[in-house]
Amino acid sequence: MRSIKEECLDRMILFGEASLRRALREYIAHYHSERNHQDVRNRLLEPLTTVTSTDESIQCRERLGGMLNFY
Repeated sequence: MRSIKEECLDRMILFGEASLRRALREYIAHYHSERNHQDVRNRLLEPLTTVTSTDESIQCRERLGGMLNFY
């Protein structure tokens, strides 16, 4: 609860239940598949893909209008 509140909800102005549900859905997807976790040796909980090459450039991707970023 603390993570979602500090990293997401405290930074947003929500306009109704639909915007709250969208923000929660986006944050949960970010939390489980894109955000590193210190308590599991800085790994992802549910990685989407495996990096096979280090030759590709690093790309910054974002969720919730740039509030949540991942590489």
